[in-house]
Amino acid sequence: MHVIRANHKTGARDAVFTIKTYLENIKSNSIVIDDPSELVYAPDDPLKCGARAWISTQSCLIVDGRKIP
Repeated sequence: MHVIRANHKTGARDAVFTIKTYLENIKSNSIVIDDPSELVYAPDDPLKCGARAWISTQSCLIVDGRKIP
């Protein structure tokens, strides 16, 4: 949300999505999800990072043309 607001204010195009894997955090503006996924909104049980809404999947992702297992 903060990056989206900053991009709007400054005209920048910084990545607004973060993919969290067990190995790394990947930032991107475009993500393709190959298989079923779940949109989760948990205002009373946020993730450790503070997120209250997220997409959960066990699928491979394609991020900026790179396949993420």
